[in-house]
Amino acid sequence: MKSFVLADSCAAAFLVASPAGANKDLIFTLSNKTAVELRAFYASPSNVGSWEEDILGRDTLAAGETVSITIADGRSQCEYDLRSEFADGDVVEDTVNLCETESYTIE
Repeated sequence: MKSFVLADSCAAAFLVASPAGANKDLIFTLSNKTAVELRAFYASPSNVGSWEEDILGRDTLAAGETVSITIADGRSQCEYDLRSEFADGDVVEDTVNLCETESYTIE
């Protein structure tokens, strides 16, 4: 399973790494249960007015695949707006409390 880490909200450095150990890190499993490749995935705090960097970067998430994501941006925010962009042009947006979930599935 791949892992992605959002290291800094401003610089938005994304690395393939093991989960970080900080208490404020938000760690969840992203599952693409659609039949279409996920080309981009964004997670921005709900109180931020724009989308931050694409967590997947140059990677994609194929149909049926799962990835572990760590958001290590140092914020205490739990409510995040999530945006999924697919190869066929479809876009799914949602708001999720990432402090209360260990997984997020796109169906």
